[in-house]
Amino acid sequence: MKNLFYTLLLTFFVTSCADDPFSKVNNKNVENASQRDNMPVKFPIMTFDNNTFDFGTIQNGTPVETIFTYTNTGDAPLVVSDIKPTCGCTAAPGWSKAPLLPGESAQFTIKFDGKGANKTTKTVNIKANTQNGNEVVKLTGFINNPDAVKPPKPIS
Repeated sequence: MKNLFYTLLLTFFVTSCADDPFSKVNNKNVENASQRDNMPVKFPIMTFDNNTFDFGTIQNGTPVETIFTYTNTGDAPLVVSDIKPTCGCTAAPGWSKAPLLPGESAQFTIKFDGKGANKTTKTVNIKANTQNGNEVVKLTGFINNPDAVKPPKPIS
């Protein structure tokens, strides 16, 4: 009796898994999805005229700013969703959030408060819909800080 039950149960599972015209899987949809998944994905590419700017020598506490220009050299519209400096001494006030079509260019401003001493490098992260998702520009400069220079102690 057990053998008959297992045989019927096995027969039910085998026949229920066979191709069925009433199946909810549409083979045409599966084929279309497969073709879509094998299509190359197009991304925008954010290309900067220069991704590093050197302020040269500045006096401590002197605010400075620069403009970064970029072009969408990819095959899809570019959208910049955030521009975030890595420290509070640097700011990115406003930028266009409108999609930038392939071949078009845009700009954003970066402001640095100019405080510190000696050689400095600041990084700015740009979130965009590029393949990487994060682009980077850098600011460099030498901050002349006479207050940071202490005269040597006299030898006694």
